[in-house]
Amino acid sequence: MDDQEFVTPPPLERGSRIAVVAPASNPALEAPHVYELGLERLRTVFDLEPVEYPTTEMGREELYENPEARARDVMDAFADPDVDGVIAVIGGNDQIRMLSHLEPDVLRENPTRFYGYSDNTNLATYLWNLGIVSFYGPAVMVELAMDGELFDHTIEYAERAFFEDSIGTVEPAKRFTDQPGNWADPEALEEPRETEASDGWHWSGGTDAVAGRVWGGCLEIIDQQFLADRYLPGDAALEGTVLALETSEEVPVPEWVAGVLRALGERGLLERFAGVLVGRPASRSHQQDRPPEWRETYREQQREVVADVLAEYNPDAPVVQGLEFGHAWPTVPIPIGGRVEIDPTEATIRFP
Repeated sequence: MDDQEFVTPPPLERGSRIAVVAPASNPALEAPHVYELGLERLRTVFDLEPVEYPTTEMGREELYENPEARARDVMDAFADPDVDGVIAVIGGNDQIRMLSHLEPDVLRENPTRFYGYSDNTNLATYLWNLGIVSFYGPAVMVELAMDGELFDHTIEYAERAFFEDSIGTVEPAKRFTDQPGNWADPEALEEPRETEASDGWHWSGGTDAVAGRVWGGCLEIIDQQFLADRYLPGDAALEGTVLALETSEEVPVPEWVAGVLRALGERGLLERFAGVLVGRPASRSHQQDRPPEWRETYREQQREVVADVLAEYNPDAPVVQGLEFGHAWPTVPIPIGGRVEIDPTEATIRFP
């Protein structure tokens, strides 16, 4: 797909209506105080008016049993002339079941800015195939409902994703967290999550500046997409693009990450990418907390296996790891389908 076939939907304006949908999962009914805080932040921090669609009132079981309702919400939101943007409540793990219920012409004829990540990689891939740029975050119940207050870094780049034509040049955050919120206790929202000092971005691979369209998302979902092999762009369509990937709070072992990337290398796909951007990995979850030393080692091991596999299959591609997108916060809503320029010499990343 060439540049002329991609469209970045028009930006929102202060006061715009933004549709809130649950195309993946919806814990809003279980933690309404978290969900309501996210909606309130849309209103007070960004001056947007959230419009809740029917799936936001469905629980996990009802959502699972009705993938066509999730697709209908997405299509209705895109087609609504009074809605300027669409944002997901959160991610999940079965959105791939929704895709067959989407009508591509509805989305193609009504390009609208979509915000969501994790399981929403499925929808981002679907939109990529239609030539519609989407944004990898934020989500209502995660970044926007951050305990204490929003990260300034999140506000700055979410504002660009909401209101500007491009994200522009991005900078590393000084501090970050992957501590999950305690959604069972409403009072926990008053206390900020613990943060760690960031060690910045990690560069490896090629040293020449590159540019290309961004494709990718959550690696666990990308893996599902390759197994299903129904909604992927053709390998040739990814020639010269930039792979963006990150891993979820499932904290996959580095060996699994290496195995998936190695399989993509054997497929002949890794060599097609002009560059690779990797989000800082989450190293703990609601199910299991881990001590700081373990988390630091995990992040280092993931960096090593990613760098090693890319060095084998595409040594000329610059690889940048530890970026602010995905399952650690603050986040930058990178444009999936948008263009990016990577300059290893200047250590800069720009989404023009």
